[in-house]
Order: sequence, then C-alpha cells, then structure tokens
Amino acid sequence: MRVLLAEDEHALGQWLSRALEHAGFRVDWVDDGRLAERSLSEYDYDALILDLGLPGQGGRELLQRLRAQDRRLPVLILTARDSLAERVGTLNEGADDFLAKPFALAELEARLTALIRRARGVEHPRFACGPLAFDTVTRQFTLHQEPLALSPREQAVLRALIQRSGEPLSKQQILDRVFSDEDDVQPEAIEVLVHRLRKRLEDKGVRIVTFRGLGYALEAA
Repeated sequence: MRVLLAEDEHALGQWLSRALEHAGFRVDWVDDGRLAERSLSEYDYDALILDLGLPGQGGRELLQRLRAQDRRLPVLILTARDSLAERVGTLNEGADDFLAKPFALAELEARLTALIRRARGVEHPRFACGPLAFDTVTRQFTLHQEPLALSPREQAVLRALIQRSGEPLSKQQILDRVFSDEDDVQPEAIEVLVHRLRKRLEDKGVRIVTFRGLGYALEAA
C-alpha cells in the first residue's frame, strides 16, 4: 500500500515514515502543502495522511481542493488541534478520519488500514482473491487456508496485486507502490517476481493474468 504523508514536523515525519515502512507501507513524505498537491497529481496513492498546519498550502485547503476535484482518496488527518469543532469541521469538509497528536502508532496503522479497506469495499481485516487471502493484521498470505511462504519481494508484489485484485497494474505502478527509491529495483525484476509467483500459484485456484499494454492482474481461476 502506497501512502502520502504530508507532515512538516521533521522528527515526526522521519519517524513515522520509517515506522510505516516497517509495517509494510510504501511512504512518500513531503513537508509542504504545495509539494503534497504535486505528489497527488503525479502518483497513485492508497491514502493520504495529512497534517493541517502545513506551510505553503494548509492541510485544510489541500483537503478542500482534493474533494472539489471529486478525488475519493482516503484522508486521515493528523493535528495537534484536538477540539470538537476542529474534528467536526474537518470531517464535514471531507476527511475520512481524525487522529490528534500525540497518538499511538498501532492506532494510526489500524485506522489507516481500515480506511484503505473501506475504500476498496472490504470491511474485514483481510484482502482475498479466490482461495488466496492476505491478513492485514498478521501481514501473512494464506492459500486454501494454509500459510504461503514467500520472499519479502514476492510478498510485496503479491500484496500490491491482491489489494487491486481484478484491476491491472503496470510494472511501473507495482514498482512505485511497493519499492522505495533506495531499493534500486528495475521494471524487468517485476517480470521475474511475477514468474515466480505464477509458479507458486499454479493450479491453486488463483492466477496472475497479463493484460497486453496494461500490466498484471490477480484473478480467481
């Protein structure tokens, strides 16, 4: 899952980026509202974590512009202003959830995952495609209710596909969603990982389909 973090407190931004990446998220962190808007126009995100007190362009203005464009991206607000009026006003303006600073990392992770599940039309804490399932709590795949052993990179690719099951993702989209810039993974590596995953899923009731010119999609067989 790829998320955009818009937070101008550098110590908090660095810590939260590392913590969420350790939890399996791909995080892009910006410290200015204008940079956040630019990133949202350039990349496909699963959610936005938004601080209200951003320089350049405030979080509230960014949220209003996002909703005026009819962008349905889940937005989780982070703010030190924990008043009832602030919470109600922000939610009425289009935020999906609200978390006051300071907060517990476990609660943020749980709220963020729940927002993304609801946006995908999934209420249970897992994603599934046929007999293949990914539990967002344990961060484990099961196939026919048995644990599926995968390398970290195989799991990252399969996680991206199951979160968008039935929808094709290009090699570049998969790279953008699951690997950081420091990983130095080339698009050709995705072909190798998909080939390995196909072997693991062969004749198991779920498959990775290639859509010419569009990319790969996970489908029940």
